[in-house]
Parts: sequence; structure tokens; C-alpha cells
Amino acid sequence: MEVRLTEADHDLVGAAVGQAEAHTSGEIVTIVACRSDSYHDVGLSWAAAAVFVALAFAAAFPAEVRGLLSMLLRDWEHELADWKLLTGLLGLLILKFLVVRYLLAIMKLRMLVTPKATKARRVRRRAILLFRTAAEARTRGRTGVLIYLSLDEHRAEIVADHAIDEKVAPEVWGDAMIALVGHVRDGRPGEGLAEAVRQVGIILAAHFPRDNDDINELPDRLIEL
Repeated sequence: MEVRLTEADHDLVGAAVGQAEAHTSGEIVTIVACRSDSYHDVGLSWAAAAVFVALAFAAAFPAEVRGLLSMLLRDWEHELADWKLLTGLLGLLILKFLVVRYLLAIMKLRMLVTPKATKARRVRRRAILLFRTAAEARTRGRTGVLIYLSLDEHRAEIVADHAIDEKVAPEVWGDAMIALVGHVRDGRPGEGLAEAVRQVGIILAAHFPRDNDDINELPDRLIEL
């Protein structure tokens, strides 16, 4: 199921951020992306693997490969010369590489064959990069939190400033992550983000209550890349 955000989702999340920040001096940034990486290297890796498997098959069953090439080249009268065999094999390998490569140019197929561990690493890497760009060093006292959702990978990350990491254990964010991912899985990403914002706001308010002179340093709106 393809999940995308609506204008109502943007309004819901923006309102949730505003309400959460009313009780804390911390700043909450919400960013949603279709995906965290193009995964072109995954397509190339699968295409190269397909060629390797074909080479391994040719090494293990040379007679079958010779028969296949003989049929394809319509050379029934005499045994194939070595140069014809190798040329035909090379042509088949190139064709196989191109077929797999261009099949995996279809993003849905490419995402399907990308290992979960690879997705997790790249979502985390993108979240940290966006955090450094959008929040880190832009908040007074380094009290910014990024809630990042990558839709096509069905993964989310929460990244916090050093001042928050010192006081909040990583597992404390677990409830917010569970709520976010659960709503996204049910096709309600806006509600999931809003609930995650509310729970992050409670955590921030407990450790960084709002000061009288506190100003809103970062925009409350949901950023969609």
C-alpha cells in the first residue's frame, strides 16, 4: 500500500508541534521523505550477482551451456568452436545483466529486493544528515529533536541533540516510534507523526520546561521532501 501525506496531515502535524513546544524550550522538527536513497547500487549488485550465477552454472554444467548456445546459434552440423562458445556466452551474460538491471530500474522492484538492513542503515544516515542540516546548532542549548519518516522504506528515526541525549536514554523514544510506525502501517502517517510529536513533547517538557523568554527557533510545519 502506497502511503502519502495530505494537506490535512500537514495541518495536523504542524498543530501538534505547536502544542508540544508550548510546554518546552526544546524544538521539534518533522521531516517526511518518499525514500532515503535511490538504491541504484542495489540494482547493479543484483545484476552482477545474476551474471556471477550464470558463470557458475556454465562452469558446473559446460555441456548444457554448449547445447544451449548451439541451439541459439543454430549450429547443428558441427561442434561449436571455442571462440563461438565464448562469444555466445559473453552475449548471454551481457543480455542477462541488462535485463536484470533495467527490471530493477522499477523502484518498487528495487525496494522489494533491497535488504532490510541496508534500508535501516540508509534511513538512519539520511536522518542524521537532515538533523545536522535542519536542527543541530540552530537551537539555543542544543535542544532540538528530529522526527524523520521515510515512506517507501516504512521506517522512522528520532534524532536528538547532545544535550537531550545526555538526559534521555535511547529506549525512552520507543513508545513514540511504535506509535508512529503503527499508524503509518495502517495508512495514517499524519496521525502517527502527530502522536509521535505529542510523546516527544512530553519527554522534552520533563527535561527542558519552557522558559519565560523562550522563542520559537525552528518552524512548526511539517517538511515534506
